[in-house]
Amino acid sequence: MSEPLTLSGIAPSPSIAYLRALIGEGETLREEIEGDADRLMQIVREKLEGFLMPYEFGLKEILTKIEILSGEWDVTTPHNPIEHVKTRVKSMDSLLGKLVRTGCPPDLEEIRHRIRDIGGARITCSYVQDCYLVAHALASQPDITLLEEKDYIANVKPSGYRSLHLILEVPVFLSTRTIDVPIEVQIRTIAMDFWASAEHELKYKYKGELPAEMRAKLVQIAATAASLDEQMGIVREQIEGPSLPTRDNA
Repeated sequence: MSEPLTLSGIAPSPSIAYLRALIGEGETLREEIEGDADRLMQIVREKLEGFLMPYEFGLKEILTKIEILSGEWDVTTPHNPIEHVKTRVKSMDSLLGKLVRTGCPPDLEEIRHRIRDIGGARITCSYVQDCYLVAHALASQPDITLLEEKDYIANVKPSGYRSLHLILEVPVFLSTRTIDVPIEVQIRTIAMDFWASAEHELKYKYKGELPAEMRAKLVQIAATAASLDEQMGIVREQIEGPSLPTRDNA
């Protein structure tokens, strides 16, 4: 069995055989990288740079759509449901680590098909109703295909995590071809985002395995955050009326 490389920032590290399969080496390239791990990683990074390029462009397309919606709501409504937007494309190290963890074959087309969160956007809203409004406004656009929706607001994870996850496919028009790029969009309230960020930081400090007592406490805090969202939504409806769509009528 090929031994894994020890690579800074990549956990778990891929094996040399995996990396060779990923770049599809020919005879000339095989001789060039034989026994040279640094050269192998250089070629892998060059290969992945081209692979990740469409995700950068796809994310720009999604971000433009979000900015247009936000600009429209700024002008046409008294309340813009979009508070903040963050975007990111997975780093090469993060992607390689995920490929190993998930057992994804070292084939770029398989990676494109299986790993759907390479490009991601996170939208933060004030109210739960806003999350569904934004999701509907994005997913219903004619050039976007909704590949998958996971509603962790209505179906809370056992950890207490709450968010709305969409996989949206957007066309990217290059000079010689069109690529349909999947982008993960997470939509959550400010309270949900605060909880998720804090929980992520704690898991990182504990290397992914939180003590049982802390996990139970986080579930309680998540319930408190959910109650806050619910109460704020009630207050808002008392002031403005139920003018925005909910999960059932978005």
